[in-house]
This record gives sequence, structure tokens and C-alpha cells, in this order.
Amino acid sequence: MTPPQLCIVVPTFNERDNAPVLFGRIDAALKGIPFEVIFVDDNSPDQTWQVVRDLAQRDTRVRCIRRIGRRGLSGACIEGILASSAPFVAVMDADLQHDETRLSAMLALLQTNAADLAVGSRYVGGGSAGSFSGTRAGGSKFATEIAKRLLHIEIADPMSGFFMVRRDRFEELAPSLSEQGFKILLDLIATAKGGLRTVEVPYTFGARVHGESKLDSLVVMDFLGLILAKLTRDLVSLRFLLFACVGGIGLFVHLAALYLALAFGAAFAVAQGIAAFVAMTGNFFLNNRLTYRDQRLRGARLIRGLLAFYIVCSVGLLANVGVAFSVYEHEAIWWLAGVAGALMGVVWNYGISSLLVWRRR
Repeated sequence: MTPPQLCIVVPTFNERDNAPVLFGRIDAALKGIPFEVIFVDDNSPDQTWQVVRDLAQRDTRVRCIRRIGRRGLSGACIEGILASSAPFVAVMDADLQHDETRLSAMLALLQTNAADLAVGSRYVGGGSAGSFSGTRAGGSKFATEIAKRLLHIEIADPMSGFFMVRRDRFEELAPSLSEQGFKILLDLIATAKGGLRTVEVPYTFGARVHGESKLDSLVVMDFLGLILAKLTRDLVSLRFLLFACVGGIGLFVHLAALYLALAFGAAFAVAQGIAAFVAMTGNFFLNNRLTYRDQRLRGARLIRGLLAFYIVCSVGLLANVGVAFSVYEHEAIWWLAGVAGALMGVVWNYGISSLLVWRRR
């Protein structure tokens, strides 16, 4: 068999109706080009993975990676790309909104060594955001401007989810990419720091045919977290930043609960205990929903995780107080001692929670 020159990686979640249609369109668009399609499915409840496996039984150019216990578009793309041996790899969504007829033009740019990265762009001449609603189009352009200004990215559409890259160049950058989030292209370009020769190929963003959009309000936090991670040169991970943000919210919850408990006549020690309990509970559920959304706990594991989180945070509180007291004894500056203690507490809670509460299985 002729080895594939191009691999198309398609991350999926509840796309059983779209997956076969997309493969048919890709097959029609790439006549004469040896290719394979790797669907990376996050254990879809609608059994997209089974539909893809059935398709693979009929056509050896189709492969399926079924991920259990982890979710996220960026992580799925990284796994799919690294699973291919093709010299060129494209990423596109399964929702039929990306234009597969542009794949051959993108491949030609990479094969002739005109570029290392070809980006399907909605915002260059000949491209269009097409089916975007006014709100989504405005949000996309706003996010694009933030990314371009803060990360000094030059291309017109760094938020695109449709691109093609040389696999050898991707593998060089892969260890520094975040598995969290949904904007793998933005992460790739920011990590490369101008080291990828990039060309934008215009296309018109189409309308979704089946299923529902996976975008929700949490992607805003993912995006901001990725921006902050790249601004710190990846010294601080995206997950840690999200965990710290949740901790900041928990501080306000704690103070509000403390105020209410005191207002109802509770003794300070009792009120402080109630406030700590309420804040820890809120932090757990928010972290489970946001920070560890790709490893979200459910059912009995949710209850066990909550109990483990109480224990982790209780020990973290002792670490917080111990460090703060030590710093204050050495240098009697209350705010410095407080910051040192809080930093120790959040680092402890994050590290141990990752190991014990939301550990990968």
C-alpha cells in the first residue's frame, strides 16, 4: 500500500451523523492523494467511536482513537497528530463547517516547501465567517485581537481550528503545548515564537449540519488561561492558572459565608469553620467543572473526590498558616506573610489534588 502523505486529524464528541459524511467529502476532495483520517473521539455518549470503527472496517484509510477518562480538543489533536506517520497533518472539525476542498491547496504549499504551516483563514481576502452569528463573529474577532496584541501574532485568523502543518515541525513543539483548551493553533503559533513559516488560505466557514456546537461559556476561561500561560512563557501551566482563579473566587465565597454566619449569631470559630466548608465545597465543584473538565468526576467518584478534596485543603490550610507564621517571624510584614502563606496553600492544594483527587486513570 502507498503510505499516506497527508493525515487529517478530526477530534470528535457526539458527531456520529457527521463523521461518515465528512470522510466522504474528504475522499472526494483528495482524489489521487494518499491520505488517512484519524478520528480522535472522547468516548462520545452517542457512540461516534463505533460509527468510525464500522467505517474503518470498510476503508483502511480510516482510524479511530477512543479516549476514556480525558477530554479536550487540544489534547485530542496532539494525540492524533503524534499517532500519524504521514509527513503532513491537517486538523479540522467534524461538524462540516471547514472547507475540505482547500486541503489540496494547503498540502501543495507544504510539499513545495513554501510554508511549514498553512492556516484556513476566514479573515483574509476571499475568506468569510459565513454562518457566524453576530455575537459569535464579534467574540471571535475580539479574541483574535487580544491574541495578536498580547502574544504578537501576525496572522489574521489565529483562532482558526482548520490548519495543516509539517509533522516533524509539530513534533518539535509538541512537548511545550497545552493539552487543555480548544485553540491548538493559537498555542502552536505562540509556542513557535515566529519559527513557523505560515501562509493563510482563505475559506468560507460553513453551517453545522448535524448536532450541536461544543462551545460554551467555559471556553472563555480556557482562552484567557492560555493567553496568561503563554505570557509567562509557560512557567505557569494553564491548569494551575485556572485552579488559582477558582481559589480567588473561593476567597470571596469564604468571606461572604463568614459574614452571613456571624450575622446569624454564630461564634467566630464556628462561623470560620462553616465558611471554610462552604468555600471548599464550592471550589471543588467549580474545579471539577472548569479546571479538570477533561477529567471530570461523576457518580461515586464525585463523592470520593469531594471527601479527598476536604482533606487536601485542610492540610493545605495548615501549610498556609505555617509558612505565613514563619515569614512573619523573620520579617514582620503582614501582607508579605499572608501572600507567602496563600501561595504555599494554593501550590499544595493544586499539586496534591492533581495526584489524589483528579488523578488520571
